[in-house]
Amino acid sequence: MNATQFQQVAKALAEPRRLEILAAIATHDELSCREIVEQFPVSQATVSHHIKELVKVGLIETRRAGQYCYYSFRAEVLADYITQLQQLLTTSTQQKSPKLI
Repeated sequence: MNATQFQQVAKALAEPRRLEILAAIATHDELSCREIVEQFPVSQATVSHHIKELVKVGLIETRRAGQYCYYSFRAEVLADYITQLQQLLTTSTQQKSPKLI
């Protein structure tokens, strides 16, 4: 994951509703757009926008079946993001720590 992708995932996860949608998808093998819309008190257009952003950063993938779309969680993308975040925080912490002689 490059720096741009890292920042895009961070931005996508910063939106509370988007994070809730991702969590809903992650708890199932797959969810249709309609099933997602039924779980949240927002319009279908708002859900579609959030899904579009999650797909764009690679956190979910789309499977089309006729006129329906199904979404599934890509755990490996989140795991890569978490690993890079840990490395970033560890590096930042080590740089601020006093050096022992």
